[in-house]
Amino acid sequence: MRRRTSLAAGLAFTASLVTAPLAVAAPRTAPECDTGPFETALKELRKAGASGMTVTVKSPRCGVRSAGVGLADLRTGREAVGDEHSRLASNTKTWTATVVLQLVGEGGLRLDDTVDDHLPGLIRTRHYDGRAITVRQLLQHTSGLPDYLEAPFWEDLEAHRWDHVEPLRTVEQSLALPPPERAPSGFSYSNTNYNLAGLIVTEITGRGIGAEIDRRIVRRLGLRDTHWPGDRTTLPRPELRGYVERPGKKLVDKTEWNTSAADASGALVSTGADTTAFWTALWSGELLGPAELAEMRRTVEDGEGGRYGLGVERYERVPGSVSWGHSGYMETGHKVRNAVSDDGRRAVTLLIGSESFDEAKVDSVVDTLLRELR
Repeated sequence: MRRRTSLAAGLAFTASLVTAPLAVAAPRTAPECDTGPFETALKELRKAGASGMTVTVKSPRCGVRSAGVGLADLRTGREAVGDEHSRLASNTKTWTATVVLQLVGEGGLRLDDTVDDHLPGLIRTRHYDGRAITVRQLLQHTSGLPDYLEAPFWEDLEAHRWDHVEPLRTVEQSLALPPPERAPSGFSYSNTNYNLAGLIVTEITGRGIGAEIDRRIVRRLGLRDTHWPGDRTTLPRPELRGYVERPGKKLVDKTEWNTSAADASGALVSTGADTTAFWTALWSGELLGPAELAEMRRTVEDGEGGRYGLGVERYERVPGSVSWGHSGYMETGHKVRNAVSDDGRRAVTLLIGSESFDEAKVDSVVDTLLRELR
């Protein structure tokens, strides 16, 4: 959840007969599924140096496929096979933004509403004023609020590994910090923004952001392996264990963790298949109306060569090849890389079990695979 460091079902073609005098045309067959790009990607990902990962893709001809790379559990030697549960970290932000934009579509709030409109008096300090911060700015990280993880309380993450921390407390922690450095666009990535957005959702609906994600997305799409953990410190089985690197390049298992503080900014748990189903449904217009999806796709420069919309990252690492997703990293060592094509027809989701690996290689494999999927 720290600094961000993804279709419709396979097409089925009905054979048709076209009659003509004295002749009948041969039946047309569906284009064949080409598994070559997927197999090539798996070979390349084995060279990336991650402890283990799940790889899920979706394409028009082949539908959904999942596989594993490496080990899901280094202690037992259990191999990753592709159905493991993992922490989505900051990929959760896209799910949160989807709920907020659904409320916008229903008239429950406006993107130009201020924080003070829904949480009056919460933000009134020398540096920050909730009357001048909009919902849009929260979702786009242009609010100017610092990241609560920069607060002294979080300098020793391990000391709070088992703590329950309310999202309101994380907001309060951030308000004691000085303003962050910002890109010329005003962009400054902050988990505080999304925990605040989650509090606004609760104020409007009377339910926590986890309950709203479950009601509005998980149950609506029939996702069976996506969970809001609350104070649960373990992952559902089968799980992708998470590893952090310690001195001497030793990998230490940190899978068990109370991630309540992450809340709307990074707490969700899911699988590659469910995450892929969410992203393709979102980008195909199943979860948001056209106006709200267009708002989500409106981006600003993030100051690092990328662009950020409302809870989504826009990628164009190869000129003319646009994709969308949201990367993530959790203190447990879990990382996420995903991408969905601009038309929503192809998607790649990687759930990764270790914080250290060749990130340039992984990003390159994701880009290449997304272009070559058919």
